[in-house]
Amino acid sequence: MASVIGRMYRSAVPWAVLRSSFQIKSGSSILDLDIRRNFVAPFSRHVSVLNCAVENDKEVPKKDEGVDKKPALVLSDSAVSRLEEILKEDNFLRVHVEGGGCSGFQYVFSIDKESRDDDIVITRGGAKVVIDETSLEFVKGATVDYHRELIRSAFRIADNPQAEQGCSCGSSFSVKF
Repeated sequence: MASVIGRMYRSAVPWAVLRSSFQIKSGSSILDLDIRRNFVAPFSRHVSVLNCAVENDKEVPKKDEGVDKKPALVLSDSAVSRLEEILKEDNFLRVHVEGGGCSGFQYVFSIDKESRDDDIVITRGGAKVVIDETSLEFVKGATVDYHRELIRSAFRIADNPQAEQGCSCGSSFSVKF
């Protein structure tokens, strides 16, 4: 039988951050979980585990220790090629996720030259893409692609493992819970 001891921390803004810490005891093992729920908008949320450790005979690595890390965001060959063509020396492509669109969230692409404190930089070749930490949680493991059609040519997010479904044009998506 496992017993659970927990703590919850709420922010002053109801949709900003809810943080929970739990300790689960089962026999001689203790599992510590530190969970953050990030409420980006009042009716949408994303849950991430910040820290997990097990106390028993075997030592379990904490977050990002000893684990093969996949790239946070992959840049396709076509995206790199197009970015090398259009970007000036100090500019980069900013990827942002915001509420809206047909499916609840939408991808926003813009050319920018000023980075922010919470930005994560992804580079490949001469291409530079920047994404903020909150947006990265919605597209982690996805591919930034440049797609050409007769009607339009645009950057897009392809193969997003965080998306459950999207609209037909590919600019909006709903999140897996």
